[in-house]
Amino acid sequence: MPAQYAVGWFTLALINAGIAQGKGRSGLAWWVVSLLLGPIATLLIVVLEPVKASAQ
Repeated sequence: MPAQYAVGWFTLALINAGIAQGKGRSGLAWWVVSLLLGPIATLLIVVLEPVKASAQ
């Protein structure tokens, strides 16, 4: 049973990285945060506003 939790946690971290990249954030950084915080990181990613592109 614990192996199933690990697979689910890792999968959630990958999904969070993809969502973060879609909002203009670092996928790698959010992947690491997601490994540590799990569903709480998902909530943070969803609640935070997308990064605005700098005007050049």
